[in-house]
Amino acid sequence: MSDRILVRDLRLWAHVGVLEQERQLGQWFSLDLSFDVDLGVAGASDRLDDTLDYADAVTAVRELAASLRCQTLEHFSERILDLLQQRYGPIPISLELRKLSAPIPGFSGVVAVQRQRG
Repeated sequence: MSDRILVRDLRLWAHVGVLEQERQLGQWFSLDLSFDVDLGVAGASDRLDDTLDYADAVTAVRELAASLRCQTLEHFSERILDLLQQRYGPIPISLELRKLSAPIPGFSGVVAVQRQRG
């Protein structure tokens, strides 16, 4: 399928990390989502009911991030994929989840996981 809805650079505050301090204090993450869906019907009808409501996806992921406490990006990303597939069914979904300030001495880059389903 060549049609795709993209959500880029969704900022999330979450309590995720191996260090206890990361899970207690929280930190910023950035998320890119990609949903492979047929946009032809919505393109013709101009009706939200005929497409995937990305505002709903953003709200749901933000609520998950606010409530989640875990150690790894892998688990955080798994929970995001589970949530989105529960909402939208078994459509192809891809994500990149980035930890913006990994507590690694002398490292100022970004650590990320890329995942996909469907």
